[in-house]
Amino acid sequence: MSSGKILVVDDDRNLLEIIEMRLESSGYAVTTTLVEEEARQIAAGQSFALAIVDLQLAKQDGISLMEELHLVQPDMPVIILTAHGSIESAVEAMRRGAYTYLTKPFDHRELILHIERALEKFRLAAEVKRLKGLLQERFDIANIVAKSKKMRQVLETVARIARTESNVFLYGASGTGKELVAKAIHLMSSRKDKPFLAINCSAIPEALLESELFGYEKGAFTGAVKKTRGFFAQADTGTIFLDEIGDMPFAIQAKLLRVLQERQFHPLGSEKLVEVDVRIIAATNKNLMEEVRKGTFREDLYYRIHVIPIELPALKDRKEDIPALVDYFLKKNSQEMDKKIRGISPAAMQRLMLHDWPGNVRELMNSIEYAVAMTRDDVIGEEYILSTGAAEPAAVPLTTLKQARDDFEKKYLANLLRVTKGNVSKAAELAGRYRADFYKLLGKHDLTPADFKKE
Repeated sequence: MSSGKILVVDDDRNLLEIIEMRLESSGYAVTTTLVEEEARQIAAGQSFALAIVDLQLAKQDGISLMEELHLVQPDMPVIILTAHGSIESAVEAMRRGAYTYLTKPFDHRELILHIERALEKFRLAAEVKRLKGLLQERFDIANIVAKSKKMRQVLETVARIARTESNVFLYGASGTGKELVAKAIHLMSSRKDKPFLAINCSAIPEALLESELFGYEKGAFTGAVKKTRGFFAQADTGTIFLDEIGDMPFAIQAKLLRVLQERQFHPLGSEKLVEVDVRIIAATNKNLMEEVRKGTFREDLYYRIHVIPIELPALKDRKEDIPALVDYFLKKNSQEMDKKIRGISPAAMQRLMLHDWPGNVRELMNSIEYAVAMTRDDVIGEEYILSTGAAEPAAVPLTTLKQARDDFEKKYLANLLRVTKGNVSKAAELAGRYRADFYKLLGKHDLTPADFKKE
């Protein structure tokens, strides 16, 4: 059972003693108090993993005490204890920041279960926060903006598995940020202070790949004028990221398999075995199972690297992240080009939101860089968005002007609601319309905001 310090506040001495006994028997360190003022003093002087607070205390209600405790320890989850008939107040407590509530009398096993879930949830949140802090300090944070549900799930998975030694397999289209996620996993692992090497298997000629990965002895081949350590030897005790592993030649795959199985290999031209301790993170934009069926990728190697798969979503599937990504790229490029850009126009943002982004975040990054370079104003207009010729719109069937306008308008409104999670005020603000006018447009196209709150 995981241990942690828990603060319990209740004016019922008997219940307080029972809770203390149950929690201590489950491995938790418990501090109890009957008095609200003492609870505030204790929280100010000690750090707690969680607090349990009774809704009805002697001198004040538990909700206000919870809010005072959160002023000192804002990330501490709080479980509210309530009597029958006070459910409405308990729900209000959750609205104001409580993790959950329990109705008296309760089964101690139910309390333990809620505590374990709360601690796990907040531990993951802390790990994600720590991850983003590390990345902001050391790497370009843009590709890991996580407003969308799909990217938040990616970060939560990274937080869960980073401290394991398991091999990780990242898959997704080009430009989705696979190397950044690989770096994040390394930074959160116990190997964070050891080497991190990233190798693009498709960028190194086949004739050189084996010698680059495993090194070679002097005279091993023409041009080998000195002994050279390969990437695996350089990454010893650290992490090696093999990008585009689907393009690795079949002959070299066998040697890689031996490294994964036995943690050793022969450099080219050497009979001496080199032992290494590396964690493998592999990535590809190919369907590796299809490559296995075609006979171009070894099935045994596939199962060696495909231990923990993580899918990185395409930008078209995480459009909620676009405004934050745009803001980041604007600030970054404005600073680098010594320009004072305040933002982009609503029409420009609309154009960005409607684009399908086949090049993913990398394409968006290049588009904003182009716009910042070209604009002469402090607000980027739509004339500089996607005007480089790199992304031509797909041909569409001819239709009447009114039908085309209505189709565009409906798609635009739906995208706004999807991005704002059905928040009409925010959507209307983005569209540059009054709220009442926006509702009329929604009615015209039979769009219901509530349908987008569930997505």
